[in-house]
Amino acid sequence: MADKRLRRRTPLRFKQIREISDQVEGLVGRPLNLSECFLEEAHFEGVDLILTDRTPCLMCLQNRDGGNVWFPTLRGLLKWSLERHYVEVDHGAIPFLMNGANCMAAGIQNSDPDIESDMPVWIRDEVHGRPLAVGWSLMTGEEMLQAGKGKGVRTIHWVGDDLWNLDSS
Repeated sequence: MADKRLRRRTPLRFKQIREISDQVEGLVGRPLNLSECFLEEAHFEGVDLILTDRTPCLMCLQNRDGGNVWFPTLRGLLKWSLERHYVEVDHGAIPFLMNGANCMAAGIQNSDPDIESDMPVWIRDEVHGRPLAVGWSLMTGEEMLQAGKGKGVRTIHWVGDDLWNLDSS
């Protein structure tokens, strides 16, 4: 079994990631205050990460065009309590999401109307609003609510996966 740990871990200064911080703040709609944290960059199973105070909080995702998009990990979502680009699911979908399944449109109860197709989104519990997974939207926010079948979100990171269970200390 391969050892799953962070690779190429190096300290960063805030001015080195100011562009990334601005991009993520524009996407999520609130300041992240990264200038007050101990910052590191690392690599984990093909994903570039930015760690804040030794916790993986941002990950670099590649969209269909081959461009890079930085988006919060689940730990970052818990830290910053975001309210944009969410998809809300019912209790029936949660066990499937915990096993890494894609989010089906039938389980989606609510979504941010600003979501566009091929955009990073986070999936949350309908009752508590806690993050469950991060993925790529396959439909717009309006289409997710109207569609009765099909995949709504392609899941890439969920509670219980290797990145979630990573001991980064």
